Amino acid sequence: MKFDRKKHWETVYETKNPDQVSWTQEIPKTSLEFIRSFKLNKDARIIGGGDSKLVDYLLEEEYKNITVLDISEKAIAKAKKRLGEKASKVNWIVSDIIEFEPDTSFDVWHDRATFHFLTTDDQIKKYIKIASKFVRGYLIIGTFSQNGPKKCSGLEIKQYNEEELTSELKKRFDKIHCVTEDHLTPFNTIQNFLFCSFKRQLTVKPEIPSPTS
Repeated sequence: MKFDRKKHWETVYETKNPDQVSWTQEIPKTSLEFIRSFKLNKDARIIGGGDSKLVDYLLEEEYKNITVLDISEKAIAKAKKRLGEKASKVNWIVSDIIEFEPDTSFDVWHDRATFHFLTTDDQIKKYIKIASKFVRGYLIIGTFSQNGPKKCSGLEIKQYNEEELTSELKKRFDKIHCVTEDHLTPFNTIQNFLFCSFKRQLTVKPEIPSPTS
């Protein structure tokens, strides 16, 4: 029977609170440092995912065009509830990342702990095709390193080192910088992550134009 990715994640977010899932991060320090390093205007179009506090910090820093995407409606609902009135300042999308069909391009595509759940060549190719088509600026990927877990949320994952991650993206993105960091989970265990930033190659133009103001 085919694995139902959406059903799996809806169950996770329905049955667990933030302190019961390993990826919860109070301050997304590395993600923010990468985004700040790009020196973007506050109207830059940024997309990230999940019930993550990155959106909270981006709103605090007065970014105006933020999109949050997740496969789980319940994850989106939790993030909206946490933000309260500020949720109206965010564009919310429920979609599987490998079936995502945006109607605009993005200056920053931020992915922490999604890419490593794509374990087949077909899934990875779909992801990269979508990112290549809709990212006009920068891509940030945070994924489990080769010193990280081999499973997460009951699912097999794909570990990466810097060379492997760079190789997957090299046809469309140039690597800028990579770091590894230990993430302390709510259960006081350590997960080693690899974070890399990339810039869209200028030789291959995004197929969707940025919106004009």
